[in-house]
Amino acid sequence: EVQLVESGGGLVQPGGSLRLSCAASGFTFSSYAMSWVRQAPGKGLEWVSHVNSGGTIIMYADSVKGRFTISRDNAKNTLYLQMSRLKPEDTAIYYCARGFQGAYDYRGQGTQVTVSS
Repeated sequence: EVQLVESGGGLVQPGGSLRLSCAASGFTFSSYAMSWVRQAPGKGLEWVSHVNSGGTIIMYADSVKGRFTISRDNAKNTLYLQMSRLKPEDTAIYYCARGFQGAYDYRGQGTQVTVSS
């Protein structure tokens, strides 16, 4: 059974940082591209970043470029998202998803990130 479990969300002040993790199980993690997507209150799903299976091809949405860093540890079956210089508009539920460019076949339950003073 494919499982994706996100963690690391929370309440942070504007300008602060958080590191999200996504623990994957039930499939060969190192064979799949992975993505982070988010959903802000009252809005649709927004792609944030993706990384290819080997960790060598990475892309970011313009809204997070230069502030967020995606990475993966294939030995630990874990995907990460380091978020810095957070803004109130980054407030959302963050999901890790298997796949990229909108073609996701599995998604985790999400972790809430709230940026507020």
